[in-house]
Amino acid sequence: MAIGVVVAGATGWTGSAVVAAILGSRDLTLAGAVARSSAGEDAGAAIGLPPAGVAIDATLAEALGRPSDVVVDYTKPQVVKANVLAALAAGRHVVVGTYGLSAEDYREIDAAAHVAGRGVIAAGNFSVTATLLKRFALAAARYVADVEIIDYASATKVDTPSGTARELAEAIGAIRQAPTVLPVADLVGLRETRGAAVGEPIPVQVHSLRLPSYVLGCEAIFGAADERLTIRHDAGSSAAPYVAGTLLAVRRVGEAVGLRRGLDALLD
Repeated sequence: MAIGVVVAGATGWTGSAVVAAILGSRDLTLAGAVARSSAGEDAGAAIGLPPAGVAIDATLAEALGRPSDVVVDYTKPQVVKANVLAALAAGRHVVVGTYGLSAEDYREIDAAAHVAGRGVIAAGNFSVTATLLKRFALAAARYVADVEIIDYASATKVDTPSGTARELAEAIGAIRQAPTVLPVADLVGLRETRGAAVGEPIPVQVHSLRLPSYVLGCEAIFGAADERLTIRHDAGSSAAPYVAGTLLAVRRVGEAVGLRRGLDALLD
């Protein structure tokens, strides 16, 4: 039986690509689409495809009024948490591709998923190559104590850091060695220029650049005596790299109860 999927943010940059892939899939079916600005339009026609026979809803609550199995969220940082909690309360599994959730938000979502008996897969980046950035950086963090992250994005991206950079910093912070550089608290001048401390128990300094000509990029820089290692991922202008990982998560989100972070949880 096909998995019924609701896509929130169905006409957005990534959401529209996910909708198109679902419409072309044999084992997935588009059970609903949410996009306030396109409410009432056919979900296929709204993204330049033949009519799909699914009308776009203005709110997730409307879409949850009809049968479905999984909600995919590619909306905005200010609404994603409420969407995830509403979907769990309605008995759906959830795949989260939207940035902006904090560590505390993820703890709350994990608790709600366990109460609902449903699965959640959340990734700052569903690209396979971005997932490899995380994997390689975690390997390096076990051997090199000092690391910082630079997060690149376009001038119009409103959330900082990106989900990719936040997820990477949190993962490194959980396993890294104690750094040898001067603590930010011991510096003089404008301490804010050293970036934000992200992750625990040993945070990583993260610096976010927002400039024209960038799409999305993330760079982990490791430094040791007389040597340096840089591991970097850059995305192009298409949403295609994120689609395959999102659909993989849709197909496997029901395998476990609770929250799983990162596409790497599914790759092996």
